[in-house]
Amino acid sequence: MNTRKQTTLAILLSMSIVVSIVEASLIPLLSISVPGAKLGLANVVTIVIMYHYSEKDAFTILMLRIILVGVLRGTMFNYPFWLSLSGGLLAFGLMYLFQKLKVFNMVSVSIMGSIGHATGQILMAIILLDTAELGFYLPVLFLISLPTGLFVGWTSNIALQNLSQAQDIEGL
Repeated sequence: MNTRKQTTLAILLSMSIVVSIVEASLIPLLSISVPGAKLGLANVVTIVIMYHYSEKDAFTILMLRIILVGVLRGTMFNYPFWLSLSGGLLAFGLMYLFQKLKVFNMVSVSIMGSIGHATGQILMAIILLDTAELGFYLPVLFLISLPTGLFVGWTSNIALQNLSQAQDIEGL
């Protein structure tokens, strides 16, 4: 991996960490009155890396983000960490699958990631809390996943275009 790519990925990782922490901190202020729901803006970075670099790079940055946010917020190996990890893994798996099918656009891939994240979190919460009734909350999260996934996908598309233009200008 060349130095320019490493530097860009490091900057994208740091951006995703900051966005994740800020978004989690602002949830009480920006609440849409649905517990556990948020935009998932840090996933913009994952999608951009997936489309601009590779799925392997995107997965690596996703895992580093989840671990580093867990360390920085003091939630490593606590409920929030396991919820984030399970949601991130299922989201990534679905985004990877739908991107590889080559019939879905970036927004559709993002929506599937949003649905996967909600599903992964609910499944982990059911396991951790031993409460199967949490599954009844999934339809609510699915309804929220559509507009949030749409917004993240749309934002990812714009970010990817800007990254590509910036790299074209710099002669990368």
